[in-house]
Amino acid sequence: MSGDLRPYFWKRYPLAELTLPEWEALCDGCGLCCLVKLEDDETQEVAYTRVSCKLLDCETAQCTNYPERQTLVPDCIQLTPEKLETIHWLPPSCAYRRLKEGKNLPTWHYLNTGSRSSVIKARKSAAGRCISETEVDEDDIEDHIVRWVR
Repeated sequence: MSGDLRPYFWKRYPLAELTLPEWEALCDGCGLCCLVKLEDDETQEVAYTRVSCKLLDCETAQCTNYPERQTLVPDCIQLTPEKLETIHWLPPSCAYRRLKEGKNLPTWHYLNTGSRSSVIKARKSAAGRCISETEVDEDDIEDHIVRWVR
C-alpha cells in the first residue's frame, strides 16, 4: 500500500475523516458507476445498462482520462462524503456505499486481497462486459439493461 495511506484506514476512520488519497483508494475500479443508469421517475428504481461513459475503457473498466473527466464529461460526478448522502444509485458492492451503510469491504476488494484484478475475478466489474455510449443510439439504451449489477 502507498505511504499516503494509514493502515486499515477504512476500518479505523469515518469516511468524512479520510484523506484524499485514502478516499480515492476506496474505489475498487469496477467502473459500475460509469455505466448509464435509467431511473423510474415514479418509483426511483434504478436500472443499470451495459452502456458506459465514453471515457471508460470497457476492457479494463478504467477511466481513460481520470484527471480531466469532469471537463470532458460535464455530468461526471466527483463523489464526496457529502454527495454520498444524496446519491442512491451506487451498486451494493461499492466500497463507499458499503462503508456508509456500516458494512465491511467485500472480501474481493483489493485493499483486502492486495490485487487490483480481484474485482474482475469476482465478476463485480464492468471490465469486458460493457460497450461505449459512442456505439449506442440514445433511443436504444433501454435495450441494454443488465441484471448483473448487484
